[in-house]
Amino acid sequence: MTARVFSDTVCTLGEGAFWHPERAQFFWFDILGKKLLTCSGDDEQVWQFDNCVSAAGWVDRDTLIMASANGLWRFEIETGRREKLIDLEADNPVTRSNDGRADPQGGFWIGTMGYNAEPGAGAIYRFYRGELRKLFDKITITNAICFGPDGDAAYFTDTKDGRVMRVALDADGWPDGDPQVYLDLRNEDFGADGAVIDAHGNFWNAQWGASRVACYAPNGTLIETRAVPTPQASCPCFGGSDLSTLFVTTAADGLSGDDMAGKTFAIDTNVTGQPEHRVIL
Repeated sequence: MTARVFSDTVCTLGEGAFWHPERAQFFWFDILGKKLLTCSGDDEQVWQFDNCVSAAGWVDRDTLIMASANGLWRFEIETGRREKLIDLEADNPVTRSNDGRADPQGGFWIGTMGYNAEPGAGAIYRFYRGELRKLFDKITITNAICFGPDGDAAYFTDTKDGRVMRVALDADGWPDGDPQVYLDLRNEDFGADGAVIDAHGNFWNAQWGASRVACYAPNGTLIETRAVPTPQASCPCFGGSDLSTLFVTTAADGLSGDDMAGKTFAIDTNVTGQPEHRVIL
């Protein structure tokens, strides 16, 4: 169950890994390369944009919601056409989008951050049925946005801070109460990056600087780790025919002489992930 190379394409900053359940197809991003990538069979496809793109969710078989540096977009997979749904900090040239994922109630959560990780410049938003609402602010590096399988909780982190937070959700998927600390990783020598939760509620976290994805139980106990052959693991997701393949993006930014940096990996596991949730526009 070692990591194998899924894509040799080097991403400056790989992110936004997700598996489209209706298409049985993996998508990911190179944020700094301004690219959306996908692989269907042996064919890899790349869409190039004029600004940073970072995360997506599926609306239907042929449509994604996609976050860019300054907006949320409706994106047609077959044609590459996109239409802006709503601005996202479009009046703030300091920030761009970063980590994001769809929740079980049909909302899409997206985080922002400064291009240079300016302290406290970022925020987390939720887009739901046409409304974009700011949920949390004063975040430096938004990451680890993911959701419990029964839709009762959301998780997120400020990588700079080092604590992974958990917040209860109401029946419509909005935060209900104040976030509580789920994991305190402030004394570790790595950064908590992107994350996903499996069908049993375990939290899988890509750990920047640690060459691994770590799995934690719902109570925060470390269960296992899966090695990635380059230091900067950035975002995991579950996919494949039975949702047991762990895909992991990585980043080449700032690394030299590392032949694996920025490639995308796949790890066979004995666990089952959640299907990515459908976004309701």
